[in-house]
Amino acid sequence: ESSARLPAPKDVMIYSYNFRSSLRWSPVEVDRGLVLYTVHFKTRAFNQWDEMNCTRITQTECSFPWSLKERRWTFFLRVRAELGEETSEWVETAPFVAERNTTIGPPKVNSVSVSSDSLLISVTPPFGFEAGDSLQYHVAYWENATSTTKKEMKMSNTLFKIENLKELTLYCFRIQVELITYSDLQLLGLQSVPDCYRTTAS
Repeated sequence: ESSARLPAPKDVMIYSYNFRSSLRWSPVEVDRGLVLYTVHFKTRAFNQWDEMNCTRITQTECSFPWSLKERRWTFFLRVRAELGEETSEWVETAPFVAERNTTIGPPKVNSVSVSSDSLLISVTPPFGFEAGDSLQYHVAYWENATSTTKKEMKMSNTLFKIENLKELTLYCFRIQVELITYSDLQLLGLQSVPDCYRTTAS
């Protein structure tokens, strides 16, 4: 082992959005060549470091391979810098469980059908289902003139109606997803950007 070790990668963190996860870190700057990076993983159940699909890579991000898509498993990752024969210390992440640590984005609004007293909204969930999951949509809506008074409703369908609205009035709504897993874990997603529509005349 050489005494002048390479600096270790900094800002090492797992970034996870809608269950698509990757390990990211800041580049190691040295003035004597191109630094490469190697990433390993292990699970809590099987305490042995394994290669991921990122060995001696130049980029500072490593996406989780399909084999690490289990949402309920606990993963640990580590990364080190390499230059020729020199290596840095390994930098290890905190335990990561996708079901707890991912960020859930808002659903996609496919269509809004406007009538004089209702909005019929169709959405697509932000990620694919797994057995035992249930999704709830939290919908907040308000008259644009009185945006302080919001009304809330919860739906489990991807097609739902906001009813009892006034005609010829601008209404805005925001939606966020709540994932309830088979183990009764609840994960609340990010709110969508407000969407506004004017009701028609009756």
